[in-house]
Amino acid sequence: YLLELLTLRQDVRPGLPMVRRMKQAIQKEEKQKEANEKNRQKSIKEEEKERRDLVLKSALGNENKGFALLQKMGYKSGQALGKSGEGIVEPIPLNIKTGLSGLGHEELKKRKAEEKLENYRRKLHMKKQANEQAADQFRIRFKNKQEERKMEGDLRKSQRACQQLDTQKVIDVPKETWYWLEPEEEDKKDEEDKEDECTSSDLSVSEKLHILTAYLREEHFYCIWCGTTYEDSEDLSSNCPGDSAADHD
Repeated sequence: YLLELLTLRQDVRPGLPMVRRMKQAIQKEEKQKEANEKNRQKSIKEEEKERRDLVLKSALGNENKGFALLQKMGYKSGQALGKSGEGIVEPIPLNIKTGLSGLGHEELKKRKAEEKLENYRRKLHMKKQANEQAADQFRIRFKNKQEERKMEGDLRKSQRACQQLDTQKVIDVPKETWYWLEPEEEDKKDEEDKEDECTSSDLSVSEKLHILTAYLREEHFYCIWCGTTYEDSEDLSSNCPGDSAADHD
């Protein structure tokens, strides 16, 4: 009866015994690790490193022959080397090679890394130059296109003025077919006539504009840039700045 009563008084919350066992196992494992670390024998490399670090951290004493000679020559601990004290204070650090690579391997890796970086920079520079050239070519093409459109507009303006002035002088047929604007609606011609018309005027827009403006100035004393009809050639030459848009600008 007493045994059953004690069993009932025990904590019967679910999972509690399992948690306690886990904590005990973890504590036991940690204690075992600490014991293993204390009992573990250090390797030869670790012992050498500890002895080397201990020696490097400790200052030289009078028992060191080199340090004793320096003191005889007037050197004091903590003083810089050299006649005027411009030398180093601390000794040159000791770099221990721990890797298995041969001599010069690090320099080779460094040189390859620098070459790779230089190639990358060169590629970036070439790409930048290519982009700048492409941008310059685009600006040139865009400018040429704008100039071409402006010349086409000036040519149509000259053709319209030429047709009006020729009509005022009762000129029914233009000196050249392209001197006047083509009518929007006209009777269809034979294909042969169209081919002959296309081949008869094999001139660029700038050439047509130059020829037509010269004709307007000589025949009608008219300047399309000024938009003015002068009385005669003398009046035109004395009052008109020139025979091109650049001259009037």
